Amino acid sequence: MPQQTLREIYEILVKPLPAEERLRLLIMTARDLDAEPAATPAQPRHNIMELHGLGKDVWEGIDAQDYINKLRDEWNPNR
Repeated sequence: MPQQTLREIYEILVKPLPAEERLRLLIMTARDLDAEPAATPAQPRHNIMELHGLGKDVWEGIDAQDYINKLRDEWNPNR
């Protein structure tokens, strides 16, 4: 017997079921997936503080207020 695609299985076996049965199938599938161990190890969590100081050299020697004023002038030249 040729291997059926997921779409074929859905169209032939799942779609004809009443909505309540399809919902039960969905719940069963979700529970099965939840019970399985993760396929790949979880990515390590990062702390936002790892970014502290990143790119500070880009802003060295730039006055923050002057920079903001220039941006505002670009956005609203009639200022």
